[in-house]
Amino acid sequence: IQERAQATDRERALDTTASIVICVAAVAALLVAERRESQVGKWFTKPVASAAFIAVAVISGALDSDYGRLILLGLGLCLLGDVLLIPEGRLAVFRAGVFAFLAGHVAFAAAFLTQPRSLPWLAVAAVALALALSGVWRWLSPRLPEDMRRPVQAYFLVIGVMTALACAVSGAGGPPIIAAGAIAFTASDISVARDRFVRQEVANRAWGLPLYYLAQVLLALSPSVISRG
Repeated sequence: IQERAQATDRERALDTTASIVICVAAVAALLVAERRESQVGKWFTKPVASAAFIAVAVISGALDSDYGRLILLGLGLCLLGDVLLIPEGRLAVFRAGVFAFLAGHVAFAAAFLTQPRSLPWLAVAAVALALALSGVWRWLSPRLPEDMRRPVQAYFLVIGVMTALACAVSGAGGPPIIAAGAIAFTASDISVARDRFVRQEVANRAWGLPLYYLAQVLLALSPSVISRG
């Protein structure tokens, strides 16, 4: 029985590694498509990269716990958001993508609420995030269309709560990859905001996309660590 369990663990590790390699390769190809401004390239590469982090979550046992299922729901909503952000010049589709990511952050926050949390870590993270996000808001708000101000404010609130909860879980003895993934996700959103509302250039995506996919992979891996913890 022990040998069978070890063999299963090895197979799972190999499958996880393969999924991460696919994600990395697809992100690299996506960056090439972004640089060449190839919409066809984006449609071929971005869904593959996002499907890969879904695969990582499933292999990591996301279907086996409430925490994992909520993480998987959040990742699925983010995949939807990724696809909706591919078209250019379609504000209604962009708004739908923002809403998908907003719902994804709510699912992640719900997942973190299933875990033990440290109140001191929660308080410190909440203050730090409030200061950081208020600074980003002051920089971004003059550039926002009037009808996007409320949605972006709501997005900032939800992602701040989600990230503070993630830090509280890690601070209570949970895996550090939870806080790291949430913080990386928050940082990557700044590149999206700058690209959409300040200045559209490939440099935003050159650092934002790798950081975003790193965040998703870290969160996708977390169910396996939680289940063992």
